[in-house]
Amino acid sequence: MKYHALTLRLLLLAASPLLTDCSTTGQTNSAKPSAAAAPTAVTAKGKALDKVGPEKIEDEKDEYAAADLADPLQPLNRGTFWVNDQLYTFIFRPISKGYQFILPRPVRKGIDNAFENVKYPVRVVNCTLQGKLKRAGQETGKFVVNTVGGVGGIFRPAERIPALANLPDEDTAQTLAKWGFPNGPYLVLPLLGPSTFRDTVGLAGDYALNPVNWPYLYWYGSRSKHDWIVVPPFSNTLRSLPTQLDKYDTITKDAVDPYLSARSAYAQNRAEVEKR
Repeated sequence: MKYHALTLRLLLLAASPLLTDCSTTGQTNSAKPSAAAAPTAVTAKGKALDKVGPEKIEDEKDEYAAADLADPLQPLNRGTFWVNDQLYTFIFRPISKGYQFILPRPVRKGIDNAFENVKYPVRVVNCTLQGKLKRAGQETGKFVVNTVGGVGGIFRPAERIPALANLPDEDTAQTLAKWGFPNGPYLVLPLLGPSTFRDTVGLAGDYALNPVNWPYLYWYGSRSKHDWIVVPPFSNTLRSLPTQLDKYDTITKDAVDPYLSARSAYAQNRAEVEKR
């Protein structure tokens, strides 16, 4: 029983970057990670609303309403949001700080590049399923150039080739949207953070298409073999923590209601992604 509980925890931890990967980019002012469900009468910094000012409160409400999602499960979502915030504060943030302390920025950047490069099947499959055949060809060229010329993707020489530079990411949720699947209700998933019903299904597709997770999905044999197979997805989670925590802080800092701020940012980002 202990072993199965540990396996479940590791699986959830290994999957935690998935939503992050498909829900936030630095170009769309969005945030992906889950945040605290602070009471609506308190700001993210613990200040009373009467000290914030009615204009700021109304401005934020208007911003939330501009790009929002149906949220019939808000009480449950807020509870999950609060739990996720405690995990970020007391578990993930210390781990992230340790990771940043041990590895210098250039090394972390190389690790990020390698993990992003290996996600090529996620991008090329979804480009193809959406009928973006030219983009699929560009993704293939980018993967080959970065793998061969970038030492397995540690470096990104393809970014110096105009036709291959700055290609937008593609994911399974985008494909489902392209096929006409509705968003469904807004969900805050344990550990994984903001999502919708459609995007949660998309996460499963992205997880299955990412080669980092293949050994874990199809492991067999002794427990010792299984322990080694857990390493790649766990490493993928670890390397993504600093970036996701930075995005979390950007979205929730000074927000009247961090829950609404994260939900609105997620909705805006997904709307931008689906326009590509």
